[in-house]
Amino acid sequence: MKLLFTNVKAIHGITEPTIEKLSGAEMAKAETIEKGYLLVEDGKIADFGRMVDMKPTVLGSVNEVIDAQGRLLLPAFCDSHTHIVFAEPREAEFVDRINGLSYEEIAQRGGGILNSAKKMREYLPQDLYDSAKSRIDEMMLTGTGAVEIKSGYGLSLAQELKMLRVIKELKNHSPITIKATFLGAHAIPTAYKEKREEYIESIIHEMIPAVVAEELADYIDVFCDKGFFTPEETDRILKAGIAAGLQPKIHANELAISGGVQVGVANNALSVDHLECMSDAEIEVLKNSDTMATMLPGTAFFLKISYPPARKMIDAGLAVALASDYNPGSSPSGNMEFITSLACIQMNMLPQEALTAATLNGAYAMDLGKEMGSIAIGKRANLILTRPIPSLAFLPYNFGSSIVERLFIDGEMRVDKRGNSGLLSE
Repeated sequence: MKLLFTNVKAIHGITEPTIEKLSGAEMAKAETIEKGYLLVEDGKIADFGRMVDMKPTVLGSVNEVIDAQGRLLLPAFCDSHTHIVFAEPREAEFVDRINGLSYEEIAQRGGGILNSAKKMREYLPQDLYDSAKSRIDEMMLTGTGAVEIKSGYGLSLAQELKMLRVIKELKNHSPITIKATFLGAHAIPTAYKEKREEYIESIIHEMIPAVVAEELADYIDVFCDKGFFTPEETDRILKAGIAAGLQPKIHANELAISGGVQVGVANNALSVDHLECMSDAEIEVLKNSDTMATMLPGTAFFLKISYPPARKMIDAGLAVALASDYNPGSSPSGNMEFITSLACIQMNMLPQEALTAATLNGAYAMDLGKEMGSIAIGKRANLILTRPIPSLAFLPYNFGSSIVERLFIDGEMRVDKRGNSGLLSE
């Protein structure tokens, strides 16, 4: 199967095939081709370049030609941090925050993660699957082509396994790539409030072995932050996961400078996520590591807390990624277009930096940088074809209105919004 895009106004996000991430100033320098073409063969990018340089042989045996006049071609978004398997939304807590309660105060009253864990026990796996599948469909409409999904609303062996089995089913039936993360260390359950060591032992000696035995997770995560898990507890849990074959990814420094960045880097975490609270020490630690600094500006927006210091991190030479943190309590949206807008408007990222962070560097944060996240020969043809727009800067500038017209996964069209037809059935 060959698909050819012609007359593309601009192709953005071009890299060499061997590039898995871009750091610092490089993030704004991904190559762009204007008035271009791109050839997809058997689901992968086979060729691209300027229209004036396209050889007549490219047209040979092409099954479909798309005239992309006035449109941009971009890599699909890679959303490397979500919690989209959940039972119910938490809009009542949204009102509590309007009335002046903080995220921590809501959690201390049994809300937040503990509230979601309570609701999780009441839901059947099929109901969780159906609601999460609808969220994936929603995310695809705004250009997401790969997503990481965490457990963490179970907080018991049975409920964590239930969540991870649902994620496994989503992996098996979704057109987009899904990575699964075990997050049993999301919070201390109410029943263990005075027995936190007992719960940590349960994570290490019961949950991790059971998760690995069923091959339910790619990664292990811990919420290392004020009021949740300490760096010492985090280190123990991560090491247990590593010994069992799970790669670390952790929540760090959302509510305070917690030591989470340091413990994540010490354990070779694939990414450390949130980073609303950062000092020079954390930036220096990340500079000397292969760990991706992943920022979740939707959370800062929704909770009205400080945004990660993206400009300072990029100027220091760090590679940074953007993800949605789609969850019912602190970021109830998986719209990566809006995330790029927040990155530019609130964190002073350039449009090309935001695109790199939401595509290539997001792919790296899911260990997918060799397969997707940029326009490169041999990478999977996960592509966004925009509606006619003037430039890449229009993507973050035009917040609140989608620029995605069509989404292609492995070269197959999965979203087509011409005439508002939306998501295509499988």
